[in-house]
Amino acid sequence: MVRAPVVLASASPRRAALLEQIGIPFEVIVASVDETELPGESPSAYVERLARAKASAVASPHRITLAADTIVVVDDVIIGKPRDQRSGIAMLMRLQGRSHWVLTGVCISDGSTTRALCVSTRVEFKQFDREEAIAYVATGEGEDKAGGYGIQGIGGIFAKTIEGSYSAVVGLPLTETEELLREFGVDTWRYRSNG
Repeated sequence: MVRAPVVLASASPRRAALLEQIGIPFEVIVASVDETELPGESPSAYVERLARAKASAVASPHRITLAADTIVVVDDVIIGKPRDQRSGIAMLMRLQGRSHWVLTGVCISDGSTTRALCVSTRVEFKQFDREEAIAYVATGEGEDKAGGYGIQGIGGIFAKTIEGSYSAVVGLPLTETEELLREFGVDTWRYRSNG
């Protein structure tokens, strides 16, 4: 049996779906890391550090490990995942009618060499009222997502404009991921032919 060329160090079904979308075979090995912010750490440094930590937690020689982490930032403050319905509603109300940043850190390692980067996307939410936020939170879609929403699902109705990588908002910037994989010698087109 041939091993997949890439190990995805993530339990995120959205990242898995994005890798499947671009035709990259992979296996999942979930990385567990401490996600505590360091004092004075910028959001971009934080998300890149987490991606590196996840990759190094499962990296091994002769395997390409891909890891990523996504955060939402508003007013230079990282907005995590909602703890409960109340915090989910509060997050949406904080984001409504204004812009925020979605930062996704991506890291690839082959056990000896590691490369990481951060992709920033600006998302502007439309105006909406508390009742709409309550209705969205009741769907359960945003429970495990940074900022309390999923742009690839119902949460997409809130996004008025997106400047940058849509796939990075979902959880994995495809252009940058493709470039990193090829930099590490993965022949990405090999897996995409019908023959």
